[in-house]
Amino acid sequence: MSSIQLEKARNLSLPSREEMLKRDYSVQEFWKTNKELLTDAWKEWDLENKNMFNLMDDSLIDPKLKSIIDKAWENPESEYNLMELLDEVSPGVYQFQLFDPSKIKELRKYLDKVDEAQIPLRPPYGIVLNRKGAMLDRRSEGYLATPIFQSLYQQILDHYMRPIARLLFPEVYGYDTQTFGFSIQYQPEKDTSIRMHTDASSVTLNVNLNLPGETYTGSEVDFHDRGTGKLKRVKFQPGVAIIHRGNVAHSAQPILSGLRTNLVLWLYGDQMQIPRGLNSNKKITPQQRWSTPSTAYDDSSPF
Repeated sequence: MSSIQLEKARNLSLPSREEMLKRDYSVQEFWKTNKELLTDAWKEWDLENKNMFNLMDDSLIDPKLKSIIDKAWENPESEYNLMELLDEVSPGVYQFQLFDPSKIKELRKYLDKVDEAQIPLRPPYGIVLNRKGAMLDRRSEGYLATPIFQSLYQQILDHYMRPIARLLFPEVYGYDTQTFGFSIQYQPEKDTSIRMHTDASSVTLNVNLNLPGETYTGSEVDFHDRGTGKLKRVKFQPGVAIIHRGNVAHSAQPILSGLRTNLVLWLYGDQMQIPRGLNSNKKITPQQRWSTPSTAYDDSSPF
């Protein structure tokens, strides 16, 4: 691989926003035809920039969470120590500190450099084509294929998200073998909100990447409580993750000022299978929760 691949990728003409919104056939062909070129270009970009980034690993994780998670992987019977870090903000919706707020700047610095790389990235047009968003999972066309980010992304999914999801929602076990992810940014007069919806996932993790002091107004997330029919409104804080079943209806209020940056990660089963109905009484052992699926990677992608 040479820097020629990087230059070739930068000289590609990205399909228009209108073509993407219409799911034009030429858009799919663009990503398919240039898949190998883009993957090689991102690897070359990572090599050129690797000395700029020192903390793109689990040192970004909140120290209390990291300590408890690491101990649970060693001794699954200690898993319930996690509950002290989880706050149920709406029925079946939990929040916890995932990233150390003082270190989020390292991840944002990396993503800002990605945005400046001039290598085509596919926006998540399944959610009204968020302009500043990107696909994160290798099963997605035009995904962020930098090895440094992919290592962190997979670690969050395997080491943190999946066992927490299994502890809170045992029925997702077996429906959490495949992954999906995208980034999203809300800003006034561009991408401001998302209407009420459910996710095509077994479980969703939504992580805020705003820096401490990087304020915004509006953009709260509303969660629908099936039991009461009421909405619970939650505002993201820097580094905080919200985890819930994919079938929990939720929406994002319009952002009024500033910006909100988030990572959204999904787990689901082979060929996009998800649990049907609620079976929170499903019995699985701690050892089953603290394990990584051996199921082969598939190519099924929600959008």
